[in-house]
Amino acid sequence: YDKVWKHLMDIGDIIGVKGYVFTTRTGETSVHVTDLQVLTKSLKPLPVVKEKEGETFDAVTDPEFKYRQRYADLVINPDIKETFIKRTKLINSMRDFLNERGALEVDTPVLQAIPGGAAARPFVTHHNALDVPFYLRIANELYLKRLIVGGFDWVYEFSRNFRNEGMDRTHNPEFTVLEFYVAYKDYLWMMETTEQMLEKAALAVNGSTIAIVGDKEISFAAPYKRITMYDAIKEHTGIDISAMNEDELRTACKQINVHVDDTMGKGKMIDELFGSKCEEHYIQPTFITDYPVEMSPLTKKHRSKPGLVERFELVVNGKELANAYSELNDPIDQRERFEEQIKLMERGDDEAM
Repeated sequence: YDKVWKHLMDIGDIIGVKGYVFTTRTGETSVHVTDLQVLTKSLKPLPVVKEKEGETFDAVTDPEFKYRQRYADLVINPDIKETFIKRTKLINSMRDFLNERGALEVDTPVLQAIPGGAAARPFVTHHNALDVPFYLRIANELYLKRLIVGGFDWVYEFSRNFRNEGMDRTHNPEFTVLEFYVAYKDYLWMMETTEQMLEKAALAVNGSTIAIVGDKEISFAAPYKRITMYDAIKEHTGIDISAMNEDELRTACKQINVHVDDTMGKGKMIDELFGSKCEEHYIQPTFITDYPVEMSPLTKKHRSKPGLVERFELVVNGKELANAYSELNDPIDQRERFEEQIKLMERGDDEAM
């Protein structure tokens, strides 16, 4: 080995060996190699920690390298594989949960003639054969709803969505989302179903309902805390916005350094206010419920609270994990909501629906 192989092999080479297992004098289980073959030669050495004649080479910590050359990151940091494995376990668990309850998994179009189903800016492409613009889907909502109209009671899809907007560690222009629609149910049922599904997923992934995120222990055991949007804002800002009009809300936001401008309607300002002042405080799974109607153009009005809708978002570790609501099925009300969205678009809100 010292005379030949040590000089011919490099870090990153993949080899195959034959031999027998034995225990060294220091008690280490090892393989006595009787035959060695280079299966793949690495032309460029991997950037891994190693020692050579007293020299120590640092590990790769450059995030640009790690994200752009994920394959190399996986080779030199095998623990990263655990993230991929957990993701697969998570998706399989959620799929099993839905299938066991009679939901039907479907596929819907990624290329769409009219983007819809969410308030977001789409990516635009061109269909050469038809000579018309197409859009990468921002959501699969409308197609899933059509299946409900067609007679299916419960449909779901693990959807690859695309949104041509801001980009940071928590927002990627391309992402996977689980979306499902159920007939004859409301947001209360959806909250119960969501917490049951995530409890099962945590057990499948971690073997426990406890997930460790940094120095935090997060419990996915149901049931989860529930608090209304107005109460959450009042709790963390001391401001009661429930009776404020648009101008009063804009003034209140500016007073506590929440960035708002004249293009924003009341709904978007409330979203900015909650996101910048409240969301980060909810570490344990928490349902934020009963949103103002201005924030939710596709949501049914609340059965007992005027000005609100039957919607929730699930926040975990300061981030939104789920969004759901009782579907608006009143065509007159829906038209009025869309007309309000058009007015916002005319004011310059490029995320209006």
